[in-house]
Amino acid sequence: MASQLFRLSFITVNYNGLADSRALLQRINSISFSFLFEVIVIDNGSAQDEFALLKAEFPFITGCYSSVNLGFAGGNNVGIRMAQGDFLYFINNDTLLPMEADAQILAMLAFFEQNPEVGGITPKIKYVDPADMIQFAGCTPLSKITLRNEQIGYREFDKGQYNRNLQIPYLHGAAMLLPRDVVDQIGLMPEAYFLYYEELDWCCQITKRYQLYYFAEACIYHKESASTGIDSPFKTFYLTRNRLLFAYRNSSGVTRILSLVYLLLIANTSKMCSFMLNGKWKHIHSMWSATRAAFKLFKSN
Repeated sequence: MASQLFRLSFITVNYNGLADSRALLQRINSISFSFLFEVIVIDNGSAQDEFALLKAEFPFITGCYSSVNLGFAGGNNVGIRMAQGDFLYFINNDTLLPMEADAQILAMLAFFEQNPEVGGITPKIKYVDPADMIQFAGCTPLSKITLRNEQIGYREFDKGQYNRNLQIPYLHGAAMLLPRDVVDQIGLMPEAYFLYYEELDWCCQITKRYQLYYFAEACIYHKESASTGIDSPFKTFYLTRNRLLFAYRNSSGVTRILSLVYLLLIANTSKMCSFMLNGKWKHIHSMWSATRAAFKLFKSN
């Protein structure tokens, strides 16, 4: 691995999330790390230049303000281009590192060096509240047709039942640690998605050459959906559109046809009926708009 200026680059994307980003940076600043690192904050089209506000309070950060929202992938890609670390740690701005993060990150870096076939790691992810509830402890492969899978440990209380490392098909977008060399080989995150599924698509490219792991010896705390809203029309649009786009980009032949038919005629119809029964007409409109948008994207992907 070609040595960079820093051992590790933290990369986080901010979108109208000043309070969350401030809490994350306060936590990073309070931890005594034993390795050289940098913190890159990309303000992704916030209503005001929140990077400037954060920079004034936390002079150690680097990054920039984009007047345009580049999406999750686009914002992270700006951070990748700026990064000077041997390892890149992508963390959501609504996460908090544990106070033991120094030892945990060193353990993850050692795992990479001992296992050169590994191209990416996600630590155990727990909710901020309640603090001992698991959000992610690995996952099963996506079905090639339904794109459904299981998130291991989801909403279980952590009693040590998932304290073992596990090879997984995908990393969790809230916390992903990758060697810079792997990112340089695979390329940047796909920006066609804007929000949701981009890390899954990226992982599909990574697993063509490397293995991905859930790393049980490290953790991070996640506030979940702080920037997009839980079950908002905005979230519904991108989940619907990008699920179709992911199926189109990552399958072919009969599998692609079956997957798209399932998603359109069964999954989407069922979801629309649920929204209709609950009077969520904006969500229904989002799904129709998302479906049309997905078919337009098929032509360029």
